[in-house]
Amino acid sequence: MRKLFYILLVSMLPFTGKAQTFYTGTEYGFMLGGSQYFGDLNDSYGFKTPNVAAGAFSRIHMNPYISVRLGVNLTRVSYDDKLSSHKFNRTRNLNFTSNIVEAGIFAEFNFFRFVTGEKDSRWTPYLVGGAGVFYYDPYTTLDGRRYYLRRFGTEGQFAGYGDRGYSQVGFMFPVGAGFKYWIGPGVNFSFEVSDRLTTTDYLDDVSATYVGADNFESTPGYENVAFRLQDRSREVGDEALGRAGKQRGNSSSNDQYLMFTFSLSFQLKTYKCPTYLKQGYLY
Repeated sequence: MRKLFYILLVSMLPFTGKAQTFYTGTEYGFMLGGSQYFGDLNDSYGFKTPNVAAGAFSRIHMNPYISVRLGVNLTRVSYDDKLSSHKFNRTRNLNFTSNIVEAGIFAEFNFFRFVTGEKDSRWTPYLVGGAGVFYYDPYTTLDGRRYYLRRFGTEGQFAGYGDRGYSQVGFMFPVGAGFKYWIGPGVNFSFEVSDRLTTTDYLDDVSATYVGADNFESTPGYENVAFRLQDRSREVGDEALGRAGKQRGNSSSNDQYLMFTFSLSFQLKTYKCPTYLKQGYLY
């Protein structure tokens, strides 16, 4: 009888080990995709200047329906009035580019139960929202040379319009949706589209009104640069557009940038049941 007991015990070991195999409640991954800016230059919400976006993240599963993600992403946003279908924009003739570094916390809400390795919980659409900070610094080129626009106060920041000054750091609030699918146990794939609502209208260095060319003096080493950057309509027309008080941008709404990304992430195998499964979410 003792031998029979040992034989039965040994034969059950593989099954027991498999039954107690779980995956950690935290996963690590990277994402790759693109971004598109919307704002005073791209006021028709066109997709004519997409740029590459990339990032890394850590996702913590609170339960099979709610996850919290911490991430850092890099991208670039840009636009040019020459691409606009509006005559005023083409005459205004402004353009910009800015690199963006963002860090944020994102909450994900799954429509269906999602647990890696669980066959009946293999995929789900989800909603995402959160908050974060981002760094930006818009620039343009003039005569083949790059100029960072904030340093020249193109909307009169250094000529008595100090309330138009802006920081290089802003807050952003992502809102969007996505789709998750585990390719194999512990290996998860997702696609996400989320719009970054920002707290600045100067992502493109354009917001309010022209303050008049006489408010821009030459800076040693940068003769006439600020004067030329604040109103570039002379480059495409015979008459300057930027009369004092004339609208330069739309200050009634802040700028945005959209990110659309694919991600691949990994959860490590563990033989310890995750906390959220212990709390009754296993069934």
